[in-house]
Amino acid sequence: MTDYTEDMLARMTLTALTDPGDPITGKLVQAIGLTETLALIRDADAAIPAQVNQFEGARWLQKAAARQKDTLVDDLVALAERGGLRLLTPGRAGWPADLTDLGPSAPLVLWAKGNPELLTSSLTSRVTITGARAATAYGVHLTHEFAEQLAQSPRILVSGGAYGIDAETHRAALAVRSGSTIAVLAGGVDRPYPVGNASLFQRITDGGGLLISEVPPGLAPSKDRFVARARLMAALSGATVVPEAGPRSGSLRVAVSAFDLGRRVGAVPGPITSAASSGCHLLLAEGFAEVITNAWDVEAMSDPSPEAYRLPPAYQQAARRAAPDVSRSAGRAAL
Repeated sequence: MTDYTEDMLARMTLTALTDPGDPITGKLVQAIGLTETLALIRDADAAIPAQVNQFEGARWLQKAAARQKDTLVDDLVALAERGGLRLLTPGRAGWPADLTDLGPSAPLVLWAKGNPELLTSSLTSRVTITGARAATAYGVHLTHEFAEQLAQSPRILVSGGAYGIDAETHRAALAVRSGSTIAVLAGGVDRPYPVGNASLFQRITDGGGLLISEVPPGLAPSKDRFVARARLMAALSGATVVPEAGPRSGSLRVAVSAFDLGRRVGAVPGPITSAASSGCHLLLAEGFAEVITNAWDVEAMSDPSPEAYRLPPAYQQAARRAAPDVSRSAGRAAL
């Protein structure tokens, strides 16, 4: 059985009592500490600290207090042990330091299953690829091609485990002998969603990949948890790529979150008649994303010094053949 420190237990409890990504929680933890924030929830007569808005703080306190129960910690520990989950916390092995960029909205803990060392590599070694659930053949083809080439370069591919673009990203990474992939889930790691991808999630952990979530085990995904997950998918990678997405796709939230964090964002243009690509066009038109047409574009976007992560020779040669002959073009222009 895992030995949990007081800090770990406090983080587990506070995560279960509050919503993921809630900035009120983060502000209070930064201002008064973990233990004091928990004590605030347990004291019905506690005063809201001046560091947060009094109205928002009172609402946060009421919601958190309603979730309390005597067996909460024991239940969380039992679920984690039963599911073979590992608890990752700031400052300890396996914690991705780049999540501090999220400020007060940074997660307090991550529950993980698989290889947590994938989270401690350099930020530029990871690329997030996400997009439409109802992907077209065009989107699936491009995603597989990009993801496979990036996995061979090698990059660690981050996605959300959903149907469509996300699932294809994971599959392409797993198809590469040395490929690695991380699925960021919106529910508990012990009940991965969607259920139809259960075998894919098993392949990820069996193949040296990783499943992670800031949502405690035992909890199902919800709309708010999907929204909160977007910032994690954005923060975990040096670049985010959207191969295909509609105008209301949740992947656009990931892209905008990455942009707000100062990460590079790319989108693949699609047919102007395809609603499935209209979200990508929107990202490009609004200046949130750069145009991506091949895996080399992603490499250049991910790392200003691509020597460390070059595409395999065959793909480099293909890229050179596809590139225009600049000298000839310049010569024709001079005539």
